[in-house]
Amino acid sequence: MSTTHDDEIEDSAAPLIEHLTELRQRLIWSVVAFLVAMVACFTVGGQILDFLLVPIESTMRSLGDPNPVMQYTAPQEYFFTLVRISMVGGLALAFPVIAYQMWRFVAPGLYRSEKNAFLPFLVASPGLFILGAAFAHYVVTPLAMQFFLGFADAASMISTFVATVADGVAEGVVEVEEIAPPVTERGIDIVFNGKVNETLDITLKLIVAFGLCFQLPVLLTLMGKAGLVDAAGLASVRKYAVVAILVLAALVTPPDVITQAILFVVVYGLYEISIFLVRRVDAKREQQLREDGFYDDEDEDPMAAEFGDDK
Repeated sequence: MSTTHDDEIEDSAAPLIEHLTELRQRLIWSVVAFLVAMVACFTVGGQILDFLLVPIESTMRSLGDPNPVMQYTAPQEYFFTLVRISMVGGLALAFPVIAYQMWRFVAPGLYRSEKNAFLPFLVASPGLFILGAAFAHYVVTPLAMQFFLGFADAASMISTFVATVADGVAEGVVEVEEIAPPVTERGIDIVFNGKVNETLDITLKLIVAFGLCFQLPVLLTLMGKAGLVDAAGLASVRKYAVVAILVLAALVTPPDVITQAILFVVVYGLYEISIFLVRRVDAKREQQLREDGFYDDEDEDPMAAEFGDDK
């Protein structure tokens, strides 16, 4: 027992009431940070909304609409749309402050080695969320909008062309020049009149879904450090993970195959990366146990032989 001073829990003999007081103070600072960030986002809510609607704007322009227009059908709809954007943006901006307050409350109860292990994941988590959100905004959302609007546009062009040709045949017109541009005297012209809140729902849903899915390596690696999972166990349930990822892709993405396939490929890739990271955690834990003398190579051989029979 030569040394435990470097890895001891910080001295904290505070009674329960003092811990509750500190928790209240941390929560107050977190709420204040969130409200300040929310107000700041609301002041530029219009610009944030324009940024979030860039994928659908680009898609509409590429389909031939020179002046894309979005609408709202209730007086309060646009205001509450900006409020929702401000809440999401405020939470994102205030996350470093909230995470710091959580860390300051939990850190005194952790060993120094546990702090050193946990802190990198606290830093990596928001970075991975931003990476997932950016991937959704710049890659997935444009593809989803292109699929839906392109499908509707192609269907309307085909139906208009068929109706026009039918009218031309009925009237004995066979020249192509006389049926262009297509003009119909009956039927309904179906056009896209997008609502701001409904379109924003799709965009935010994809951003949040991909941002959370990119947390998978952080979650599984933390579970590996806590001894809840290991690389062999994760690899053995790979086929079940594939089914779970397919179900997840069907639930959180719009009903088009392209977006679901992209989400599946990305999340499955993150699952494989998680197995690699957990394997490294297992190797470090085994090395530490060997250095501490809990087992040696002679003790390991029977175990290896036993597990080798299963392979």
